[in-house]
Amino acid sequence: MLPSLLALALHAGVHAQTPSAWNGELRAHVELQRANGRGPLAQANRVAPGTAAAPRDAAVAEAGLRGQLRIVSADLHLRQERREGGAHAQDARLNELHAGGEAPAALLGEGVQWNAGKKVVAWDVGHGFRPNDVVQVEPRRQLLPSRPEGRPLLQLEGFSLDGAWTLVWANPHHLNARAGEARRGEESALALRAYRHAGAADWHGFIRWGERTQGSVGAALAWVVSDAVEFHASARWMRRHDGFALDAVPGAGGLPVAGANPWREATLGAASQWLLGVTWTHASQLSVLAELWHDGTTLADAAWDAWSARGAALSALGNQPALRPALAGQLAWQSTPWNAQNLRRDAALLRVSWRHEGWEPVAELLVNPADRGHALTASLAWQGDRWRLEGGLRQYGGPSDALLAQLPARRTGYLAATVAF
Repeated sequence: MLPSLLALALHAGVHAQTPSAWNGELRAHVELQRANGRGPLAQANRVAPGTAAAPRDAAVAEAGLRGQLRIVSADLHLRQERREGGAHAQDARLNELHAGGEAPAALLGEGVQWNAGKKVVAWDVGHGFRPNDVVQVEPRRQLLPSRPEGRPLLQLEGFSLDGAWTLVWANPHHLNARAGEARRGEESALALRAYRHAGAADWHGFIRWGERTQGSVGAALAWVVSDAVEFHASARWMRRHDGFALDAVPGAGGLPVAGANPWREATLGAASQWLLGVTWTHASQLSVLAELWHDGTTLADAAWDAWSARGAALSALGNQPALRPALAGQLAWQSTPWNAQNLRRDAALLRVSWRHEGWEPVAELLVNPADRGHALTASLAWQGDRWRLEGGLRQYGGPSDALLAQLPARRTGYLAATVAF
């Protein structure tokens, strides 16, 4: 079914009656992954092979079609992939489908726009991390970025000569939903952003009220210091946040074995996030970006120390054959708190890129000072009028106890070709 949908998307892009209002792209890429021999998932598979899914190479075909018809805008995304070993998966979704227009001036004044539907609303000023991206909550630093999927929302937006404001009710369909169905970006929430341009600086203010997590406030600044230097900063404080908590262990008999996954998502207490960044750009289009950030919503160093101690205690039980089936599951559960935007609370990012005659090489280094884990990324892209060719490689490393060095894939890479229509 999906190949026919891909053909339909291409046909629509070529034969649309209003070509200026419609555009799209086709992308084919391969994902290459090298499994890691370290970490809890690798240990689980050594104890009982097949306990955790190993990273596998994949061939992927994607199509996107975007357009507008009167007051309705849509972004259709189609994907088909085949994993090593013959596993197939396909997906068809609407990244965006929303209506919008001018709000009645008699009610809200001149220049106010409204939107209703599924829409991408991405806020904040950072590259590697965005504390005040409180509506979209978009994953950052993907090796091969894809178009984000919007959130259901109702939005009002007003503009002036030197400022703007945006009021969003995100996920109204999740009002009164159970916590497990409305974590993080899925929570029903009201969010307000105010923006003002003053001289060489852009100032942003943010307020959010979540149904469970309650209030948070934030501010951001982007300041063009000179023709070559730009400084940006962002900070947010929240009364509550969603994160991971560890239930009481050890289990029966004094062994660190629980009857169910001891890691669970929970609504936790107050937390803060901040980011500082600077960009230097040369006239030759050579650019250097450096960022430091802190994410108080992820596990503290002491919690990761407890995580490591529990993993070591589980590993010590590996020589007891009777415990191996249960032990493998316990080790696999150790990967649960990895499902977070940042693994460590503190991180540093250095990114160097250069654009020249359609070519763009990029080198990037992410470091977690707490355990000296790192991720090194290199990519190369060529952009023509319609075609884009690119490839990249990311290597995780650090000491054996570093979190980034224990991820399921030690190395990931991709090759991709995209054509726009």
